[in-house]
Amino acid sequence: MKKFITVKQFFNETKEDLNLSILCAKNSLRNKISNYHIQKPGLALAGYLENIKSETVSILGNTETSYLKTLPAGKCNDSLRKLLKLRLACIIISNSNPPPCDLLGIASKTNTPVMCSTINSTILISRLLNFLEEKLAESITLHGVLVDVFGVGVLLLGKSGVGKSEIVLDLVEKGHRLVSDDVVVIKKTGEMTLLGSSPESIRHHMEIRGLGIINIKDLFGVTSIRDSKRIEIVIELEEWELESQYERLGLDTLYADILGIKIPKILMPVAPGRNMSMIIEIAARNYLLKKMGYNPAEELNRKLLNKIIEEEKSLTADSKRRNSKQNKEN
Repeated sequence: MKKFITVKQFFNETKEDLNLSILCAKNSLRNKISNYHIQKPGLALAGYLENIKSETVSILGNTETSYLKTLPAGKCNDSLRKLLKLRLACIIISNSNPPPCDLLGIASKTNTPVMCSTINSTILISRLLNFLEEKLAESITLHGVLVDVFGVGVLLLGKSGVGKSEIVLDLVEKGHRLVSDDVVVIKKTGEMTLLGSSPESIRHHMEIRGLGIINIKDLFGVTSIRDSKRIEIVIELEEWELESQYERLGLDTLYADILGIKIPKILMPVAPGRNMSMIIEIAARNYLLKKMGYNPAEELNRKLLNKIIEEEKSLTADSKRRNSKQNKEN
């Protein structure tokens, strides 16, 4: 089911930040906002209505209100009437501009709340996008641990008892930062970004088997925790199986699909004696190198291929020299 908020909830939570006041249709605050895209209906007022979406917030800024003032009253009202028939969630007039033509009357008949803001359109749209992306973002809850390692958001997945919490506790002791233990709430913000956080009820806490619940913030201080982090790597931990084939070169990249976004994934075997926290630190450092355009595995592969090519050329040249010498002797 598509997420939405009501216009009433939107107004109550943003009225101070956006300096909003309701001008009409107070009885229609149950309208739904289900799309975080903000619309400036310049072309729609001129008659092109193809891309106007329902249940969205529409902004009338200086450009739109100035254009409507140039129209005869009848044509102005016709343009507004056609726009408001598209079931907009609400209209916000920016820059404290007065409502154009008979906007309030038409809005009352179509049950479209009209609000006014003192803020200019650019700032208004920016703040609106931040608010609506947070409220309407697709989300999912996963069993795992999220930690910030050298500024890289690392999501650890794996079966219960594989050692995720113990590994992260070791990372925190080394100076890295816990985001969430056991339950990770993941939201899709923007087209290609996943933001992970912890449920409020268990934030900053970890469960260590045999020890119980501990508070990371109290034990290690505020620098050991953070409320949210962008997820950049997924590391899936599993017990080492001799029959399994694990990546040994690093040339092939696996991906985890979370909410339609592909995140680089590493399948990491866990076995006694392996320093898992150090390996995860190396994985984070390696990811940062790749972001800068340097891939150690590809670089080594390139050097080996060049060496093979040079040796083949050398062998070919030696073979030609021997053949030439034999021909001369004959």
